[in-house]
Amino acid sequence: MSEANDELVMLLKELVDKVNNLEKAVYDKDNLLMKSGYVVVDSPSPDMNITKGDEIPDVGSMAWKDVHAMIENYGG
Repeated sequence: MSEANDELVMLLKELVDKVNNLEKAVYDKDNLLMKSGYVVVDSPSPDMNITKGDEIPDVGSMAWKDVHAMIENYGG
């Protein structure tokens, strides 16, 4: 049992080291990823407040034939 615990502790230490190295790479001021704009620390979070319009029907209460007819009307 001790051998399994030792392996688990070693694995956790390696994972922590990899995460620390990744954080250093992302937050480093000379990092090319930050300068090129691929990684943004203070990026806006997506907004999921979707208002349901009148043209979008509630498909949860529709029969399958009605759903298929609606898709055909939309060009799908």
